[in-house]
Formats: sequence, structure tokens, C-alpha cells
Amino acid sequence: MTCDEALAALNVTPDLLSDQERDFLDAQGYLPLPGVLSDALVRDLRQRFDELVAEEGETAGTEVHQEAGTNRLSNLVNKGDIFEICFTHPRVLAAISHVLGSELRLSSLNGRAALPGHGLQGLHADWGTAVDPGDYYVCNSIWLLSDFTEENGATRVVPGSNRSGQHPKDALEDATAPHPDQVVLTAKAGTVVIFNSHTWHGGTLNRTDEPRYGLHSYFTRRDQKQQTDQRALLSEETKARLSEAGRVIVDV
Repeated sequence: MTCDEALAALNVTPDLLSDQERDFLDAQGYLPLPGVLSDALVRDLRQRFDELVAEEGETAGTEVHQEAGTNRLSNLVNKGDIFEICFTHPRVLAAISHVLGSELRLSSLNGRAALPGHGLQGLHADWGTAVDPGDYYVCNSIWLLSDFTEENGATRVVPGSNRSGQHPKDALEDATAPHPDQVVLTAKAGTVVIFNSHTWHGGTLNRTDEPRYGLHSYFTRRDQKQQTDQRALLSEETKARLSEAGRVIVDV
């Protein structure tokens, strides 16, 4: 099965996004998709998140990354069918493929919960160098398992920075400082925010007394290395559970 055939099997079509949504994603570098997850599924995903943090303890997130002041999880494709929606949802895949083209694959599926008093990141891009506008390699989606607010450390982005031809490490003197053009992505739990990963972005400080939960379903062009080596890390049980189209998207 080709990637185009896999996307078709998952009911991914261009008309799942409006012209206005595609234009906004192109120009601003991000796009909120409200109401992708039901309240019940948000609750179940948060419960599974907490279970995995408790089960994995100090090893949580080690397949990809650990970060002080956060609960990190990695390799979530392998940790329950509840996470399959994060790489098979048609509207999300329509947005990802709009940025990357149809020759895409899942790079990683991770979780991040910014703990109270923590979570501030410098503005960064998920690619090591600047790229020409339109020549994109990676695209992410944040699955909001908490309401994202100004107070609890919601992700900030610099709209249009995906088209700047610049990388924040080269352009910014202090990446942790507020940017004059930044937008904080406030939205209700259940929203998925698509963002071109060349768009400058970063978590802000969680000033509440509760963790802020999110999942990151991160995609790359098919000719690029995955952040998580899915073939090496997925169990045979997981591979057997996935549909043929799902296996193509994950590339196993």
C-alpha cells in the first residue's frame, strides 16, 4: 500500500480543510482544530498518561527526551490503541499532508505535561536549520488534554515565522524572552493544534497548581529520519494491531 492509498483508506481528502483553513495554515504556520477529541476521550487519555508516568517512573520519556519540570512520555504508538487516533484522524492528516505532501510518516508520538512552576522553553523550531518558504520537512500536532491558558503554560508561536527563511537560534538573542509578535495558543481541551514545525514555538511557564497535559503527534517527510525508530521499538503485538493504512503511516 502506498502512502496515497493509506491516506485514502483513512478517508483523508483535501476538502476536510476549508480554503480559509489552508490559507491560514500557510500564512501563519499553525491551525487550531477545535473539538477533535470528545470530553470522554480527553479524560481517558489523561488517565492513561498518568498511568504510564507512574508505571515508567524515572525511565519515562527516555526513548526520545526527558525534560526537567515536566512529565514526558515517548513511543506512545506502542503503549495502547487509545493513541491510534493521533496518527489516523482524517482531518489532522489532511492538515499535515497539506504542509508536507502525501509522502509523510509519523516521526514520533510523545506526551508532555508541564508541571506547576515549570514548562518555559525558548522559542525553537523542530528542524536544525533555516529552510526556504514552502520547503518543509516536519509538521507537528498538539493534542490538548487540558485547557491551554495564559496561566498554565500554553504553547506560544510566532505567526508567519515558517516563511521567514530564518531559524530562531540565528535570529534571536534571547529565545526565552517574549517575542513582540508571539501568539499564545489558548484553546479548550479536545482541540488539536496543527503547526508547521519550522514555525518558531515553545512552551510558556505554568503558573497554576495543576499540570498542563498535551500529546505531540509529530510527522516528517517520508525521506527523512524518524525521531522514534518505529520499526525498532514497536512490538509485534502493536504491529499486528494496526491496520494496513496505520502501518504505512507509522512506516512499519
